[in-house]
Amino acid sequence: MNNIEQELRDKGLDAPRLTPDMIEAIIKHEQYHVFDGSMLTVCNLTLMNGFNVVGESACASPENFNEQIGRKVARADAVKKIWAFEGYRLKEKLLPHETDDMLVLRLKAADKYNDLPAGTKALLERDDLS
Repeated sequence: MNNIEQELRDKGLDAPRLTPDMIEAIIKHEQYHVFDGSMLTVCNLTLMNGFNVVGESACASPENFNEQIGRKVARADAVKKIWAFEGYRLKEKLLPHETDDMLVLRLKAADKYNDLPAGTKALLERDDLS
């Protein structure tokens, strides 16, 4: 457990939140690639739902390039992005949820509904999502 997680527990801050273990648990697969002739390392994390999150690491000095360190930095960059996505998802669950009907009305009022892709409109208009 990291220091921040321990501090939260010590202070009794136990409202719904993300934890490092929760983030790690949704990572299904990881892949790395170093581009030929470069010091750019890319990490692709595939999440349990199939979504991919990419992180990168670039070394400025060739003398300092180390593939294992590049992998660690690139993975940390991708994991940081997962925190943002999962934080958004948790916040959505904690708020009173706007129905799809309310969203459609808001988009139409803003003259943005007609600009949506057909697939998005079809998804919003499905009856089985309510």
